[in-house]
Parts: sequence; C-alpha cells; structure tokens
Amino acid sequence: MVSRYPMASPTVFISYSHKDEAWKDRLVTQLKVLQMEGIFEVWDDRRIEAGLDWFPEIEQAIQRAAVAILLISADFLTSNFILGEEIPRLLARRHKEGLRVIPLIVRPCAWKQVSWLARIQARLLSRGRSEQDLAALAEEVAGIVRRARPTTPDGHVVVGPGKISLAKLPSTSPVLFGRQGELAALDAAWDNPRTNIVSLVAFGGVGKTALVNVWLNRMQEKGYRGAERVFGWSFYSQGAAEGRQASADLFIDFALRWFDDPDPGKGSPWEKGERLAELVRNQRTLLVLDGLEPLQYTPGGALGGRLKDPALESLLRELARGNSGLCVLTTRLAVDDLKTFTGASVETIDLENLTPEDGASYLARLGVKGTSVELRHAAQELDGHALALTLLGTYLVIGHDGDIRRRDLVPRLTAEARYGEHARRIMDAYERWFEAKPELEILRLMGLFDRPAEHGPLQVLRQPPALPGLTERLEDLDEYQWNLALDNLRQARLLDPKDPHEPNTLDCHPLVREHFEEKLKAAAPAAWREAHGRLYEHYKSAAKQYPDTIEEMVPLYAAVSHGCQAGRHQEARQDVYRTRIQRGNEFFNLNKLGAFGADLAALAGFFDPPWQKPVAGLREADKGFVLNAAGLGLRALGRLPEAVQPMKAGLDAAIAREDWKNAAIAAGNLSELHLTLGDVDQAIAYAEQSVELADRSGDAFQRMSKRTTLADALHQAGRVAEAETLFQQAERMQRERQPEYPLLYSLQGFLYCDLLLGEGKCGEVRDRATRTTQWAIQQGYLLDMALDHLSLGRAYLLEANFTEAESHLDQAVTGLRQAGQQDDLPRGLLARASLHRLRRDFPSAHRDLDEAFLIAARGPMRLHETDCHLEQARLSLALGDLPRAQASLAAARALIEQTGYHRRAPDLAELEHQIQQAQEST
Repeated sequence: MVSRYPMASPTVFISYSHKDEAWKDRLVTQLKVLQMEGIFEVWDDRRIEAGLDWFPEIEQAIQRAAVAILLISADFLTSNFILGEEIPRLLARRHKEGLRVIPLIVRPCAWKQVSWLARIQARLLSRGRSEQDLAALAEEVAGIVRRARPTTPDGHVVVGPGKISLAKLPSTSPVLFGRQGELAALDAAWDNPRTNIVSLVAFGGVGKTALVNVWLNRMQEKGYRGAERVFGWSFYSQGAAEGRQASADLFIDFALRWFDDPDPGKGSPWEKGERLAELVRNQRTLLVLDGLEPLQYTPGGALGGRLKDPALESLLRELARGNSGLCVLTTRLAVDDLKTFTGASVETIDLENLTPEDGASYLARLGVKGTSVELRHAAQELDGHALALTLLGTYLVIGHDGDIRRRDLVPRLTAEARYGEHARRIMDAYERWFEAKPELEILRLMGLFDRPAEHGPLQVLRQPPALPGLTERLEDLDEYQWNLALDNLRQARLLDPKDPHEPNTLDCHPLVREHFEEKLKAAAPAAWREAHGRLYEHYKSAAKQYPDTIEEMVPLYAAVSHGCQAGRHQEARQDVYRTRIQRGNEFFNLNKLGAFGADLAALAGFFDPPWQKPVAGLREADKGFVLNAAGLGLRALGRLPEAVQPMKAGLDAAIAREDWKNAAIAAGNLSELHLTLGDVDQAIAYAEQSVELADRSGDAFQRMSKRTTLADALHQAGRVAEAETLFQQAERMQRERQPEYPLLYSLQGFLYCDLLLGEGKCGEVRDRATRTTQWAIQQGYLLDMALDHLSLGRAYLLEANFTEAESHLDQAVTGLRQAGQQDDLPRGLLARASLHRLRRDFPSAHRDLDEAFLIAARGPMRLHETDCHLEQARLSLALGDLPRAQASLAAARALIEQTGYHRRAPDLAELEHQIQQAQEST
C-alpha cells in the first residue's frame, strides 16, 4: 500500500505500551526539536488516522526506519502484539541491515532476564535527570541518522557503523581468485546469530588476509550490513618467526580505549579481556583479528595451538559464549582454546591451497602466458600456494614476458616442498635478479623489523656510513630512485601495496620478512648487528623519557629488542629496561600498566633460547634477575609450567653467587609455584631449601616468611601439627622483627588463618583478620585487604552468619580481581560459591564455580581444581544429582592421589559418606 505519510527524511520509530504514553510524549517532544530541523521524522502509532488499516502502516514504518526506540517496561515486555509482531521485524532488520534498536528503560522491570533484550545496549533514565537523559538520547539519534545511507529500492534505510578502525590490518591486493565458497561462508556466518567466531586456518602465504580484506571490501560496499562498529588488528608482524615472543598488551590497551572503556589499565589480564568482550558485544561489532600465530604455542607439544596471552584467551572465550556480532580470526594454527565451542558458536574454515583451475586463472590474471594445460601444471607444481603463485607470476611477467615455460629458471621448483618452500625458492630467484641493486638491500632492511617499517627508522639505516652488504646502494639514492625501487618491489609483490593511512611505511608478507631476515643474518652478521644498533639508538631517543601508557612504551620495548639483537644486552638491560621501562624498583611497567605480556616479550631478548639460558653478554647478577623476572612474568600470565625452568635456573645462579637472600626468595617462589601446579612433595622440598637459605642469609623477614612457606606446603600435605608449629615459630619471629605488628599479616597471616579455619577456630580468625585488616587499610595494600576479607568471610560462613559472610566474600573477590591475583582468586570464588549453595542460590553458585574451574584448568592449578571438584560434588548433592556428585568426587580423589593434597582427605571421606547416605535413601 502507498503510505499516507511519505517521508523524505529517515524515520525514528517508537515502540511502546500505551500505558507508557506519558513517557512516549516526553520523548517525542525532545525528538521533534530535531524533526523541525529536517534531520529525521518521528513515527509512533498515533500517526495512524482513524479508519485506516493500521497493521500495514506499522509494517511500512518499521521498514522505513533508520532508528527504533523501545520504551521498556513490564507492560511492554508482556504485550503480545509488541513481542509477536513488532520486535521480530525490528530484530530482523537490526541483524540484516543495521537498524539501530535502542531500548530505553522507562520503568523498573526484569529486562536483563529477557534474552533478546539483554544482548542490546540499553539506556537508563537517571533519577531526577530524566529530561537531560531524553535530550541526550535525541542527540545520539541525530548522530546515528546522519550516517544513514539512501534507502534501498524496497524502502529500507541502511545505517553505517558508528566507528570504524581497519588501519591496523595489512594492505593486500584486491584481486582474489577462487574462494567463492569461503566468501559465502563468511557472509553466512555474519547472517547467522548462532555463529560468534569464524577462524580461518592455513599455512602462511595461502591467502587468509587477502580473503578477509576482499570480504571487508564487499561488506563496506553494503554499509557493513548492520555492523555498528568495525575494528581490525593484525598480530602477525609482531613475531611471525618461530620462537619470537609477542604480546597482546598493546592491542588490549588500544582496543579498550577505542571501545570507550573508562579505565583501560584496570584489572588483571584476564579481567581486561573479559571487559573488552563485554564492550565488543554491547553493540553489533565486526571484529577482525589477523595473524594470531605469534601468540600461540607452536605445534608438537601438549600446548600446541593454545594462546599464550590470558587477555586474548579470555576475550575469545567470552565472545565464543556470546556475541551480538562476529569475530573473524586468521591464524596458521587452529586456536586450541576454542575447540570446545567448535561446531556450535565457533566455525573453523581450513583454507586450502588454490585448485589447479583457480591457480591457472590467477596466473593468467597476473599476465602469465601459456596454454591452459601449462598454467594448470604450473599451479599444481606450486601446490596452489597463493604467495608462491603471486611471486612466480610477477617474476615471469617482469623478466620473461610472462612465458610460463621459463619457470624452469626457478631451481628445484618441482621438488617436494616443506611449508613455504615454494615461495622461498622464488624469492631466491628474485634475490639473484636483484643482486647488486637497491631492491635487494630494501628487502634485507625489512628483515630487521618485526613490525611495519616506518619512515624514520628507515632513514636512520640509510644514513652514512653505509653498512656493507646492507645499505651500500641505498645511501646515495635520491627520492625518485628510492620510490622507483619501491615500485619495482611492489610490482613484484615482494612489498605490500602502499598503505593509504601510512604511505611512508613499508610492509611485506611475513614469509618475505622471515626469508630475508635469515639471509641477512647468515651473509652479513656484522651489518646485521650494526643496523640493529642504529635502530636501538633511534628508538631509545625517539621515545618519551618516562612513558605513561603502553602505547608510549612501545618504542622503548623496540629499543630493547634491537639492542639485544645488536649484542648490546647489558646496555639495553640497564639503560632502557631497568631505568626507563621499570623505573628502577618501581616496576612501573608491571605495577602501573600491567604490561606483563610486553614485558615478557622484551625479556626474551636476554635469553638464548627463551626461557632456558641468559645470554653471555649480561653480568651474573643480571642473569639471575632476568631468570627470576621471566619466571614471575610467566607465572603472572598463567603459563605456570613454563615458569619452572627460569625460576630453577635463577635459584641455581643465586646459589652460585652465594647470594643467599635472593636464593631464598627464588626457592620460596618455586615452592609456591609447585604447590599451585599440584606437586606437593616438590613444594615441600623447595620450601625446606628456602628456610635453609633464608637462615644462611640472616635476613629477618626472609627467615620468618620462608617458615610460613614451608608451613603452608606441609598443611596442604595434611601434616597439620608440623605446619602449626612452624606458623607459631614464624609469628614469634614477626613479633621480634616488628613489635608494633605482633601477628602474622599479609599472605603469611592469611595462610595461618587458613589452617586455623580447618581446625574450626573461627573466633580466633575473626579477631586476627579484623586487626590485620586495619593494618592493611593503613598501608593501602589491595591484596592484603582482600585476603583478610576472605578470612573473615570464611569464618562467618562456618558460623552460618550468611549476611556478614556475603559482605566480606564480595569484598574479597572484588579485591582479588583488582589486585590481579589469579593464583588466589579461585579461593574467593569457591568460598562464595559455598555461600550461594548454602543459601540455595544455585545459579550464582554455578557461576562462581564455573569461573573458578576455568582459572584452575588454564593454569593448570591442580589444588584449586581439586577444590572445584569437591565443591561441585557438594553442589550436585544439594541439587539431587547423584551421578554428577559421584563423578566429581572420583575426579577429586584421583587428583588428591596424584598431587599429594592429603589435606582434603577428610572432605573426601565426608562426601563419600553423604553420597552413600543419599543412595540408601533413594
């Protein structure tokens, strides 16, 4: 039907219950200010004239809308017409075309429990500020409408994304042959609300990034098909070569700021990832993460394919659980962390090499001449490897008039090839072709960088004196000659196309970078070191003296990397890493920025290989430092098994130097690490060694604290009497050392309270923790306060004072999150899960227990994992699920036997008794 109200401007559609008409009228008043300016038209059902067929009018209004505002109340959410007719149409347009749907909560109701509504970012009216909130909403709507594209032939309005950031993705050729099935699969994934992540998996050079870029171009032509935000990032250039360390810290920091997080530095890496996931799914976002492999464990081991970075891991796992948009990943290795979601919310596309037919078409498109049979044979010889076909095609076109028969000039082309070897052989041919020309030296320069090469560093490398074998032909090039050489390399597809966002920056495919890096190191090692030395000086001079953000810290981390590759390890360690990155004993990079991943990547330069042996160029004391720092960094990132080797080497180095204090610290750290990993006997052995070394050092604090380390290990082994004797001895030492603080406090006090709670001494624990909490508040120590609240919460829980227990346990969990203590967070979550279980709040109990399980499993933290299984058995019993209770108890029993966690033997016996009673009563 023809609308009685033709509208040239985009429409704002208002859906509401007539019981909320007063709120609708107030909103319309604000919106009409902008309607009078011709920005948009406002439509609600009061515009339907009496006697008209009202349903087609509503259908047409929904079809023409650019924005829909939903006035949410209990009456709205119980209206059969709204939920049955309006909402499905609005959500369908939101998903397919980007209709902006804005829920406005006008009256209190349980809207968060409505699944379709909880996935959309809602607006709340503030008490006493409703008029200001409505005016702000009108401004927001005006901004959305201004981005509206012209209506489609069927009358729909397409709204483009509010924010787009794709500059961090590599530039690739717009030409793509084949891949129609993969492009269709990406389209289908975007249209499928049940698909949250698509992972494109293939070896390097197969064309993952090119495929994604072509798909993004197609999405752009359609206004990104309903995406409200589009964000892309590439990790590949941070360390594609095997063994090179990389970090997601800069990505996480940049993305949190881009998605408007109010405090990007807050929380542990896991929490940052979870927070970013929530921000991503608040609006329908197309998120592209390119080249994840530098942040994954290499294949072959038990961890092959798993993510090394906890923030990235939690981001992807959370998005796999729920995502209003789509996340597209490219990687050389399937992401092991997502395997439990594969086939459900995660789709994996194994990108195969091009077929002989597609490969032949691609060679022809590049200008290669030959019969169709010859072109297919050539494509088969290269196994359809996209990069190899690209390089061969341009090689033949540029140098041999495109004659496919001249491919025999590339040696051993038809021999059986390892990964990437076809492309490498063609690069060898190019290397001979460019011999004694500036193009070859530019390619060698690219091997010096683990990221796109910016104009400034390139100019530094080209300055006199020339570096033999590297810059002899670049020193005197004028701008025309330089650009001509770059054009030649781009024509050969050895350099990426010019980036319109950064036209003076050079980049290339990771395989090209890796190839010429290896060749330069082998052919001109002196030039390699001198070039890195120049880059070291450049980056440390270009950086802010004392950076305040991760982004500002990047040049200093680059300086450390280049300094280490220049062989200037001690200088880079002292002048840059310690003085400017750490700011001495302030440890600014960790304590203020939480840049554990970036820090670990920088520390890798001081090892050969990571994390086994520090380089010879460091002083002995600094070797011990980097070993311990690497161990603690790996532990902080949850990479616990990897942390053992550097910590053990750090202990051995300290003993060799007769540095008894640092040796005691290292032995204590190893004891805590093995306890977390679930090797109680080894934890006791290192704890005993730490006590011996602390006594030898004579340091009063170490002598006290290492006794509590041993006491805790003995406690977990079930040797309670020995543990209690040691705690009492340590407390006497504490009184002598600090008479003003006569009780064990901080971690030492918490561990003692843990033992006392096991003996049922709740009153004593409450008295202790109440006093030590006040000391922690005076000092402002987040971790100490959190641990004291945990002790108090557990004491009140044992006394069945649930109100006080809830208050303290909530503060404990919040504090442990703020302190970034992943090792201790499961303790708080498990205690709170017990509280929820006893209160029969089973959904909350499951939520805390599931989070504790996730943290324990990814550690692995096998003692915490045991406690999770025990709590799961209790929860299953409370729910009457005997089979699950039995399975959880069996898992706990096996872990106790494997780890030596005999402290939990009484819990095991008690639960077995309860299960037996439950079986007898059924």
